[in-house]
Amino acid sequence: MQHLKECDINTTKKLDHLELSKRKLLGDELDTCAIDELQKIENQLERSLSKIRARKDQLFKEQMEKLREKEMYLLEENKRLFEQYGIEQDGCLSKEQDIELVIESVEGEEEVETELFIGRPEKRMH
Repeated sequence: MQHLKECDINTTKKLDHLELSKRKLLGDELDTCAIDELQKIENQLERSLSKIRARKDQLFKEQMEKLREKEMYLLEENKRLFEQYGIEQDGCLSKEQDIELVIESVEGEEEVETELFIGRPEKRMH
């Protein structure tokens, strides 16, 4: 019975310590902290922030790659549909030009303006 009480007391102390550490990491109850403890908290937060940023960057890169793949698929689909319906691509960029434009916009971080046309394709022909 005594052993169970000691375990309960130890568990309660650990829980209290963890809750205090959590509050300090959140910026609360820092009044009692010495400079060395504040430095340790700051270092831990910087390491955590670095890991968070690395993960975020990884997710952005993966998302960009998926979007590039989707764009390439859509360019191919667009070309196929033009060919299927016998529509000339006058005034439109070729697939190679589209790809070059995409690569330039990614490397130069420029935005690409697009024109939206709603309606049947034959209405666009002159």
